Amino acid sequence: MTTDVQPDLLAMSQRERDVLQVMQTVCDGKRTQAEAARLLKRSVRQGRRLQRKLEDDGDAALVHGLRGRPSNHQADPERRRQVLRAYRQSYRDFGPTLAAEKLAAEGLPVGVETLRRWLLAA
Repeated sequence: MTTDVQPDLLAMSQRERDVLQVMQTVCDGKRTQAEAARLLKRSVRQGRRLQRKLEDDGDAALVHGLRGRPSNHQADPERRRQVLRAYRQSYRDFGPTLAAEKLAAEGLPVGVETLRRWLLAA
C-alpha cells in the first residue's frame, strides 16, 4: 500500500467529511444554517462562516490549514541537533531537569519537557 496522494485528491478526516456532508446540504438549500449549526454543535455564525468558505474555496476550505505542514511552534531541527549533541557529550548521566539547567548555562536554553520529549524520541 502506498501513501502517495494524487494532486487532485483531498485527504480529509472523518469529522471533516461529516461537516462537508452537512454543509453541502445547506449549500443545496435542503437544510437551514440553523439546523446545520445544531447538528455540527456550532453556532449559527460559525455555520455561516463555513458555508461562505465552502462556496468560495470548495471542499478544501474544510481541511485544516496546517495539514501536511510542520507545526508553527516546532523547534529548528539544527538547534535540536545542537542540544542533543551537547547533552550526549557532557550531560549523559543527568536527568532532563538538571541537563536543561546546564544547557541553558551553556547558551542552549531548552524547556525541560521539550528536552525530555527529544531524549525519548532519540
